[in-house]
Amino acid sequence: MPTFVAQVKDIKGKISNAKVQAASPEQARMMLRQQYPAIGRIKKSGMDIDLSAIELALSNVKVKDKAVFSRQFSVMINAGVAIVRCLGILSEQASNPKLKKALGAISAEVQQGVSLSEAMGKHPECFDELYVSMVEAGEMGGVLDEVLNRLSKLLEDMARLQNQIKSAMAYPVTVGVLAVLVFFGMTIFLIPVFAKIFEDLGAELPMLTQIMLNISGIMRSWKILIPIGTIMGGSFAITQYYRTPAGRLQIDALMLKLPLFGDLNEKSAVARFCRVFGTLTRSGVPILSSLEIVCNTVGNKVIANAIDAAKSEIQQGGMMSLALQRANVFPQLAIQMISIGEETGELDAMMMKVADFYEDEVEQAIKAMTSMLEPLMMVGIAGMVGVILLSMYLPMFKIFDQLA
Repeated sequence: MPTFVAQVKDIKGKISNAKVQAASPEQARMMLRQQYPAIGRIKKSGMDIDLSAIELALSNVKVKDKAVFSRQFSVMINAGVAIVRCLGILSEQASNPKLKKALGAISAEVQQGVSLSEAMGKHPECFDELYVSMVEAGEMGGVLDEVLNRLSKLLEDMARLQNQIKSAMAYPVTVGVLAVLVFFGMTIFLIPVFAKIFEDLGAELPMLTQIMLNISGIMRSWKILIPIGTIMGGSFAITQYYRTPAGRLQIDALMLKLPLFGDLNEKSAVARFCRVFGTLTRSGVPILSSLEIVCNTVGNKVIANAIDAAKSEIQQGGMMSLALQRANVFPQLAIQMISIGEETGELDAMMMKVADFYEDEVEQAIKAMTSMLEPLMMVGIAGMVGVILLSMYLPMFKIFDQLA
């Protein structure tokens, strides 16, 4: 709770400053009136840390938060509860502070006659272009509850796909971090102990042992800052280059060609494109608007360019499947199914089927990749530890041979 400082006058007429903890300046004034006959100017203490403001700045609205909100909002709208009351109830029970604040502001604007989609559009940190467009389509078509239900399903599917990819990366990342820690520990603390023994014995060191001793010496001196600085500088340079249009295009193209991960990136991007596009068109958003929104949400510049080319093709009266085929970044199965959807006039339904198929493909690819990475990581750690121990024991074998 914030602390307020006020100028007060006691019964003897003496003026001083008084501190009080309160939720607002008005509450602080009421509390001080019980002790002092006259209260002057009140201000928040400069040394007081506003934890709520810090929490608001650090919080981030996740896909899961929006999915839960959409599901609850849809149920309440379908039950006949007024939009303003829905927003008020959901704002009170929202656990995310940023979403809570946004819902309060949206509720106030809707009460003043602003449309729900327009009010949400003023909070892009909580509701992106995809969300706002679907809400706008639901308002225009009078099917807001149905659109919100589709939105919640879309966001839940997206969250599930993200969690699958994160879970696949969790194991190799954890094992990799442990491997680095083991390497640093053995190199910094274990090798110097053996180095002292070899120095006292005057043993001739094999090449492998000498290499490990040199590495240990570098890691225990200021020279370790050189590789660390190089890695940090390289990461910063790549990040800055990725922010440029050419850099993002090249790096995203490389991400689609990586062994193991390239196929996974392609399938997850295709699944996201089909799921979002099918949900948008099924909710009443025009095809061209849907393609423009998907370009900004697909997550890969190469695939986004292919979708943009498909948008231009449709504007000229062509077919989206042909434009995607010319881009040569979509799997042939996806292109053929999209083509069938265009021919039968059920493009949105076909898109949802393609999304279901490739989300299952991503899940199977993740399981296969994880099962393959597990033994490889274990062999890698065992090899690393074995090389360190071998480098330490080789000189001892030579000493034992000399003594024999």
